[in-house]
Amino acid sequence: MKKSHMITVMSLLALGGVLALLSMELGQVECKVCMNFKGRWNCATAAAPTEAEAIRSGRMTACGTIAAGVRDSFACDGAEPASITCG
Repeated sequence: MKKSHMITVMSLLALGGVLALLSMELGQVECKVCMNFKGRWNCATAAAPTEAEAIRSGRMTACGTIAAGVRDSFACDGAEPASITCG
């Protein structure tokens, strides 16, 4: 095998290892967030490195399907969640 091929293979293996390590660190906390906005109810599960980020992501995802328009999206995202379960 040529030296350039060996360097390419080693580089790809190293990159794969780094990506595997990074993906294992993501999503350490998983939270289910339920939102009740203008009589509409939706729950979403999100994973993130911290609980606060998982809750924020879950809130945004849950609001995405029950809010109508940009103004409602901001209002829903700012509302207090009906329930939060993290584990």
